[in-house]
Amino acid sequence: MYVEGGWTPSPEPPPREPRLTKRQERVLLWLIAVNVLLMFVAPIGGATVVHAVLAMVRHG
Repeated sequence: MYVEGGWTPSPEPPPREPRLTKRQERVLLWLIAVNVLLMFVAPIGGATVVHAVLAMVRHG
């Protein structure tokens, strides 16, 4: 029924190297942290600018 030595399982693949170096990973984490911070700060700053423009338009 089975042929002797006819099929052998494929060998284990070699371990994959990390896609990012430690420095690249650190830079990416800093960029994500800055973007998250800007997500909270930018709407407040944007609202301040809008309020300033509206105040200038109302008062002349």
